[in-house]
Amino acid sequence: MERATRQRESRSVEKDRESANEQTCDECGSSALTTSDDQIELVCENCGLVVETRNIDHGPEWRAFNHSERNNKSRVGAPTTQTMHDKGLTTKIDWKDKDAYGRSLSSEKRTQMGRLRKWQERIRTKDAGERNLQFALSEIDRMSSALGVPRSTREVASVVYRRALNEDLIRGRSIEGVATGCLYAACRQEGIPRSLEEVADVSRVGKKEIGRTYRYIAQELSLEMQPVDPKEYIPRFCSQIGSGEEVQSKAREIIDTTAEQGLLSGKSPPGYAAAAIYAASLLCNEKKTQREIAEVAQVTEVTIRNRYQEQIEAMELH
Repeated sequence: MERATRQRESRSVEKDRESANEQTCDECGSSALTTSDDQIELVCENCGLVVETRNIDHGPEWRAFNHSERNNKSRVGAPTTQTMHDKGLTTKIDWKDKDAYGRSLSSEKRTQMGRLRKWQERIRTKDAGERNLQFALSEIDRMSSALGVPRSTREVASVVYRRALNEDLIRGRSIEGVATGCLYAACRQEGIPRSLEEVADVSRVGKKEIGRTYRYIAQELSLEMQPVDPKEYIPRFCSQIGSGEEVQSKAREIIDTTAEQGLLSGKSPPGYAAAAIYAASLLCNEKKTQREIAEVAQVTEVTIRNRYQEQIEAMELH
């Protein structure tokens, strides 16, 4: 039904464009007529004259002034999502035991609804494959919430996991490991700065297995991964240790200058960013200890000292 509505709207827009090409402006005689974004007015591009106005509004008849009102008055369900094994298309029976008018159900109806809920949960997953997919996607959602990953990245991670499942890449590997590897790959694709250590902290598998699974999935699915930019970690690290904008700007400058000299090659991006923040805090007289920055970046103090010395020597600072 929605597809038919969209097709009718697209045909209507095409007819408007054809009629706009045939008509001319009464004011200046120009044929450069365009339809407004709301598809209501036909406007001349040269003089701005409104040549034709349509009084038909294709929007809803109700008005909403905020997001909650729009959701309450909307007559359609939630959009399909890749983060659920059935893409959110199954029926959900509420637990409020009330009818459409808000009245409480009788005891007989409550018993009947209880049986329907039980069977609905049972038939929602037909076989073991769907149960495993449901478990994997719930793991991705759990880890994403713990990492503060946006909804769009969760969708990408779910799509990557479904691709791995279709390519039979999960055979012989744990569901948790593949789900975590897909989430890390999605973070890399979407430019979300999350290190392998941070992902391993919220996962139920070890760091080595995550890295091994991630490399295998990226190779088999031909995922294009760009190198992680250490500057992506700077705002989050500085926010957690309480550093100001001046430190962030100086740290970015240090990374840009030293990366041009080739010091970034082969170095861990979180550790490199942590060392740049430490050097910038000293230069800006906002002294932070190496331990504070190391705990936030989840690297060792030795890593910060080594990268810090290399950056200071490259910039010829003392």
